[in-house]
Amino acid sequence: MDMAALTYLGIESSCDDSAAAVVRLGDGGMPEILSSVVDGQAALHAAFGGVVPEIAARAHAERLDHCVDRALAEAGLSLAAVDGIAVTSGPGLIGGVLSGVMLAKGLAAGSGKPLWGVNHLAGHALTPRLTDGLAFPYLLLLVSGGHCQFLIVEGVDRFHRLGGTIDDAPGEAFDKAAKLLGLAQPGGPVVEAEAALGDAGRFAFPRPLLDRPGCDLSFSGLKTALLRTRDALMAQKAGITVQDRRDLCAGFQAAVADVLAEKTRRALAIHQDIADGPPALAVAGGVAANRSIRARLETVCASSGARFVAPPLRLCTDNAAMIAWAGIEQARIGLPPGEELVARPRWPLDANAAPMIGSGKKGAKA
Repeated sequence: MDMAALTYLGIESSCDDSAAAVVRLGDGGMPEILSSVVDGQAALHAAFGGVVPEIAARAHAERLDHCVDRALAEAGLSLAAVDGIAVTSGPGLIGGVLSGVMLAKGLAAGSGKPLWGVNHLAGHALTPRLTDGLAFPYLLLLVSGGHCQFLIVEGVDRFHRLGGTIDDAPGEAFDKAAKLLGLAQPGGPVVEAEAALGDAGRFAFPRPLLDRPGCDLSFSGLKTALLRTRDALMAQKAGITVQDRRDLCAGFQAAVADVLAEKTRRALAIHQDIADGPPALAVAGGVAANRSIRARLETVCASSGARFVAPPLRLCTDNAAMIAWAGIEQARIGLPPGEELVARPRWPLDANAAPMIGSGKKGAKA
């Protein structure tokens, strides 16, 4: 295989998005996304207020092969023309991960192509190299519906966690906030839209863990504070007005932004001590699309003299282009393909770090 020019098919199915993509690394070292197909499942889960794992797994089984066909067709390639296949093999909802892994194994066996298993979080972590050519090391804030971590990305397979959430991830907290206020799912965009019309200073919400050193975060207590404030308003007036809801959203979002901004400042200070050259902060995950939060992070970077990198939204949320790229990155440094790869519900990037939210028979949760 010519390691100077690689074309990979990527497959992603860790949560509720069925995705396939084709990414090419040309002779000149410049990557190109030839296609990226994402088949979302929001309509399937809307009535349940969140993702139902069994429904997600069944949808992946029905849709993934069609996504692969579309991705290859849009790239103008056959399966025989790709150099390798990369698939998310964890962490995630095990039924969905299994759907992707089994499809990828079948494609690899039928085509004779090498197959790489990719950590979904590594896919996010390496995306800034796909979009911006970011050099190692750099600081990553992964902020999404299921994860929130500060990681120093030292290499393709080397990650050092500085901190993370000890309970809810921010995206999960936004979803729960929306549910408490009778808003639609997914909650992040809806809460942001309501917050834009509200008064962030009306309610005094806590800023969890800011009184403790380090980069760990917590959002469960903030969600509880929102619930109690809502209940107090309802007790006073037998309901909440539209403006009450907007002010609650604004106060909640401001608290999340304040926490993320301060913890990012601390993480950047740590990163600056080891960075070779100007430090950089990359953000990934759906919550990174929140304009208020993004503005706060950009301000922190500007005051710290750090470069701010945010991939396009379509590459911040779950997608298969990042998985294909991670496979290319692994191949380039000589990591062997994983013919015996298995689906893993848990797979921390920094295996040496203590579990953030406990551990069990299936390994560390985060």
